[in-house]
Amino acid sequence: MRRGLVLITSGFLLMSGLFSGCASGNQGKEGVDFAKLREKMVKTQLVPRGIDDADVLRAMRTVERHLFVPEAQRKSAYRDHPLPIGEGQTISQPYIVALMTQILAAKKDSKVLEVGTGSGYQAAVLAELTKEVFSIEIIESLGKSAEARLKQLGYENVHVRVGDGYAGWPEHAPFDGIIVTCACPSAPKPLVEQLAEGGRMVIPVGGSRSYQTLTLFEKRGGILHRKDITGCVFVPLLGPHGWEAGPER
Repeated sequence: MRRGLVLITSGFLLMSGLFSGCASGNQGKEGVDFAKLREKMVKTQLVPRGIDDADVLRAMRTVERHLFVPEAQRKSAYRDHPLPIGEGQTISQPYIVALMTQILAAKKDSKVLEVGTGSGYQAAVLAELTKEVFSIEIIESLGKSAEARLKQLGYENVHVRVGDGYAGWPEHAPFDGIIVTCACPSAPKPLVEQLAEGGRMVIPVGGSRSYQTLTLFEKRGGILHRKDITGCVFVPLLGPHGWEAGPER
């Protein structure tokens, strides 16, 4: 969870100027009341669609989503659709972030792995709810900017590294929960192995250029149990184990 602002006086230039002015605040220089927009987002996009976990709703009201999108997109940050964040990647629409978080059902003492840091927004939401978040981003510029942003906003319980998320983060396994924010052909074996007994993995499974199925896997008795949740569209998994490896399979 947030532990107060940490001021950064030097370091990585955030996405070549796409992101700037990350100081926390509900009234931006755009003259927009972002707190009011967050409340509207919760009441009109999340609650009517079945997001009813009080802790998840609190986190969605708390995390300043407009600070996780490029400055030019801030007025659109709380609208009901994904937004580009550079490098051909997107930040998921608020409902999908809330849905994946609710399905994960992480607890206050949970240790969670995220594959696909992006802008860091999903990691921030998870950080409001759990003990520790480990997030991996394969695109270096996104990973470094997200890490700087999360530190600046005071999320001390989030750890970010640049690398291939398919392999997970074995040094810190097992994880009580795993969220994958990119489409995969199937549940990656290393992630299954790093999921704790009784743990949950939320992941979009399916084709790289078509609709996927948001899927919940639970490990019970060492066996992975699958439950399909809903159709979705995510950017594809990158790297040697993703869709770059060859034809869809």
